[in-house]
Amino acid sequence: MSDHEKKIAIIGLGYVGLPLAVEFGKTRPVIGFDIQADRIEALLAGRDRTLEVSGDELRDAVFLSFTSDPADLSAAGIYIVTVPTPIDSHKRPNLSPLIRASETVAKVLKRGDIVIYESTVYPGATEEECVPVLERGSELIFNRDFFVGYSPERINPGDKSHRLRDIRKVTSGSTHEVAEAVDRLYASIITAGTYKAENIRVAEAAKVIENTQRDLNIALVNELAIIFNKMGLDTEAVLKAAGTKWNFLPFRPGLVGGHCIGVDPYYLTHKAEAIGYHPQVILAGRRINDGMGAYIAGQLVKAMLKRRIQVDGARVLILGLAFKENCPDLRNTRVVDVISELREYGAQVDVHDPWVATEAAVEEFGLTPVATPQVGAYDGIVVAVAHDVFRARGTEGLRALGKPNHVIYDLKYVLPVGASDLRL
Repeated sequence: MSDHEKKIAIIGLGYVGLPLAVEFGKTRPVIGFDIQADRIEALLAGRDRTLEVSGDELRDAVFLSFTSDPADLSAAGIYIVTVPTPIDSHKRPNLSPLIRASETVAKVLKRGDIVIYESTVYPGATEEECVPVLERGSELIFNRDFFVGYSPERINPGDKSHRLRDIRKVTSGSTHEVAEAVDRLYASIITAGTYKAENIRVAEAAKVIENTQRDLNIALVNELAIIFNKMGLDTEAVLKAAGTKWNFLPFRPGLVGGHCIGVDPYYLTHKAEAIGYHPQVILAGRRINDGMGAYIAGQLVKAMLKRRIQVDGARVLILGLAFKENCPDLRNTRVVDVISELREYGAQVDVHDPWVATEAAVEEFGLTPVATPQVGAYDGIVVAVAHDVFRARGTEGLRALGKPNHVIYDLKYVLPVGASDLRL
């Protein structure tokens, strides 16, 4: 059987896996698998809670089926693993979802099958961690009986301009022939084209440094924002002026969360330390970005005290909980750091985010967002996420939520210059 005739199984139907399953499912048989039965039920009903795929797009994927039964995976010949790779409470890579997915695939793996990983890992993880699991569970031999590829995901949640088909895809395989097959597979759906890396480790490393680079750039402007705030300079004004030079990079300060930027650097530093090198620049950037929640809360408290607003018992409204604008994604959102810090000061914190499902916020953080903020009720207001719905309120609409004497802190430049009391 040729690779084109093989049925594809997508393991994990989140922000990465579902768009991939839908795109392949338009032209060839695809099994979409997820361990969450309620996720499968919703997709069968035409609903995607991540809002990455519309009901029409689900219907267009006429060759796509969904299941939560691992036995159904045996019909496939190509397995694409798209499960999360988070970090634990000690900021160490947590490969448990990846290992469990590999164990699931191993039980149905057959001679001639290909397993492709898209989950972010450190260089070497696919062959050092996943392949042994596949061999043990299947009793097959790597690169003789079955083969492996790696093609790092580049999904940008909430971005309707840069969709799966529009983002160039890095591919790789465990042999030259498999690398060619993996590249052809993705080239069949990616209109932006593919880039075949020299080997799997190169592809893994390329993925992990993409977001490490962004993390460091944001850390730089976060540190600049702290410096400029102490100098009484408007950070956005400085960045706009510097941005007139053709090669100045347009990064902005803020909270760094999400499934990639705040996580991937720790995969790289973990591997670096395992081989005897202690990273300095990368971890320094992480420390700056991880500390921004406490810094923001502290700035708000200082501003409130200058207004003679008692912080202990004050009501503060946080606008936005998702990790980025116009998206329901809560993964690794650092807005919770601001909330936690303000509560340490004794503030009563309300959170409002129309993009986020209440049950998701409760399950993830034990937070129950308010559906409608109370007008004229708040001593402090933090615009934490630049949702369009917040921009649409305008200065007057946001100010109306505060008491006569209140402080509004605009982290995302949602309001015009001078309209807020604080800007990051």
